[in-house]
Amino acid sequence: MKFYSAIPDERPVRLTEEIRKWAWESMHGKYGDEALNTYAVEMDDIVGFTEMTPLRQHDLSIRRIAERAPIRICEHERISGAATLGLSIRHRIPSTLNGKDVFRSVSHHTPNYKRSIDEGVESCEKEIAAHMADDTLTADKKEFLESLLNVIESIRIWHKRYLEATKDRKPEIHKLLERVPFEGARTFHEAVQSLWLLFSFMRLCGNWPGIGRLDWLLGDYLKKDLEKGTVTIDEAREILASFFIKGCEWIESDTPVGSGDAQHYQNIVLGGIDENGLDITNDVTYLTLDIVEELAISDFPITVRINQQTPEKLIRRIGEVVRHGGGIVAVYNEDTILKALHKAGYAEKDSWKFANDGCWEVQLPGETCFGYMPFDALQLLNDALVVASDDDIPEYRDIEEVYQAFLNKLRQHLANEYERTVKRGYLKTDNGYVSAGQSPCSVVSLFTDGCIERAKNYFSLGPNYTVRSPHIGGAPDVANSLYAIEKMVFEEKRMSLRELICALRDNWEGLESDRRYAHGKYVYYGNDNDEADRWMARILKDFAEMTLACQDETPVKFVPGVSTFGRQIDWLPQRMATAFGAKKGEILSGNGSPTPGTDASGATAIIKSFCKADMTLQTTGAALDIKLYPETVRGERGVEAIGALIRGFVALGGYFMQIDVMDAETLRAAQKRPENYKTLSVRVSGWNARFVTLNREWQNMIIERTAQRM
Repeated sequence: MKFYSAIPDERPVRLTEEIRKWAWESMHGKYGDEALNTYAVEMDDIVGFTEMTPLRQHDLSIRRIAERAPIRICEHERISGAATLGLSIRHRIPSTLNGKDVFRSVSHHTPNYKRSIDEGVESCEKEIAAHMADDTLTADKKEFLESLLNVIESIRIWHKRYLEATKDRKPEIHKLLERVPFEGARTFHEAVQSLWLLFSFMRLCGNWPGIGRLDWLLGDYLKKDLEKGTVTIDEAREILASFFIKGCEWIESDTPVGSGDAQHYQNIVLGGIDENGLDITNDVTYLTLDIVEELAISDFPITVRINQQTPEKLIRRIGEVVRHGGGIVAVYNEDTILKALHKAGYAEKDSWKFANDGCWEVQLPGETCFGYMPFDALQLLNDALVVASDDDIPEYRDIEEVYQAFLNKLRQHLANEYERTVKRGYLKTDNGYVSAGQSPCSVVSLFTDGCIERAKNYFSLGPNYTVRSPHIGGAPDVANSLYAIEKMVFEEKRMSLRELICALRDNWEGLESDRRYAHGKYVYYGNDNDEADRWMARILKDFAEMTLACQDETPVKFVPGVSTFGRQIDWLPQRMATAFGAKKGEILSGNGSPTPGTDASGATAIIKSFCKADMTLQTTGAALDIKLYPETVRGERGVEAIGALIRGFVALGGYFMQIDVMDAETLRAAQKRPENYKTLSVRVSGWNARFVTLNREWQNMIIERTAQRM
């Protein structure tokens, strides 16, 4: 029972053998397979179901899920609750009518768990009751609040089933459940149980919620228990390990290949400051890193908030965990993100709470309805150059005219996105803005601040913030293209622009020497070359300013971000050859990272290139992927080198960096013998996946990332 490590050093052992065995079984599909045996609850027998309002149908679905979902108690678990319906794994509310799912579910959302952990779900119930007493409530608002009460009653039904199931079999857990989650937690164990039960109920109902700042949620509880001597650090580690192991319950032994299995958006954030500007790093921070270091659990991608005052001990622990590979731990530059949120109009009193949306895009947890719209900027440049058309070739006189033509395409795309997602999605009436359409989502709405107060659901401007975020993809490819055109066409005059565009239309056919020249002559983005890097910085600045300029009085934030989330694979059929020597069909840049094969100067140079752009303009995020050779991170020097990369990234003003340690030969071996690499995890693009659950295109995309030395 050996959990994969990218380096020869084996992962440390701190947990008991029984806990490790349970983790192994869970990570190899025991419970995911079990969940698929009961796929969903059926609503066909409910008289008049099709004539009911959607909200009533939703409430009855949640009630039946609570009543009929199988109860699971694992032998070694220290907390109870399980999402045991297979359709939930497919991101649908697991109720069906005539064999088809009835409702969508929610992801890219992190609920407000803190209120329920500290005060109990009964506090929500009391707030709802107070609002229900308002005689001015419209019928729609009253129906929505009643739906929230119905959700609480469903939680009670499900909770009672676990109370009964644990009474004799797990008396320690039974005692916890006598209080939580309806009353506030008093101990660390109660707090972990409360968090898990609420999280797993949302998952059971088909949602894929994030978790947010785990150490902020639980740290004070553990501190008090340790001071009282009612729990030891080793006991606390095993309690928290139960949380992580149970979070692997959706892994299947034979996961359908695609974009990976461990992407249920249950991300965790650690570290950073509190409302008083004080660092919150605590024992839960380090226990979390202990657990993922030992068990290589990738289903909870972790991002640590780093600032100039982050304890050196924490940066060192990150390095120790990162070097084992799997890409499980990434970092946020807290200082940059706080500035970005302030520039976008977030209140300073709220910004410190930031976490992610279940992937890595930044939002305020428990207050935000979030949606992002990735697009391919390289395709916009192709359109400006008329590469994919037989239309007349434009006669741009210099590189500035080429760039302005690209910006015109970008500006029009953003205007269209704003019209589609904001103007048409939220209509102005005499009573303010209303959603043009909504889907029942009362389980998520219950744990989102603002929804009770406004008596509006998650999709209907109920949360304190509703955000729609265009995410630019392919920006490094555009930067490299512009740089190549600038040099080869307008400075060196090796080719005319017409000749270059014809070459791109023909996929460089018959011009191999020119293609090789374009690919190999110039030092592109990612190598700390100011000439090339200025194009990336300029593109991101203009994109951000154009995005923010779309905003009008509509109460929806329209803010920028930088990502691809692996969509460079989906974009391949529409992409043509590039001016920097790539041929049609080649997988190009991911997120804000250099185009594979163009970065030859090491990880430090990549970070310096990336950080030349003003990342405080990218409100919801800008991701940089770094892949390191295993031999460069071995031993004490390796740990120190990773720490130096992190500190440099923060000092230079980066936003988000995910580091993976892996060599291409190991990945190719896993392609040939997947049965030998079941627990081999890789960072994909904001989520982790076991490598063998990626299809060949996705695997090749990971392999083609340039590995860096330090």
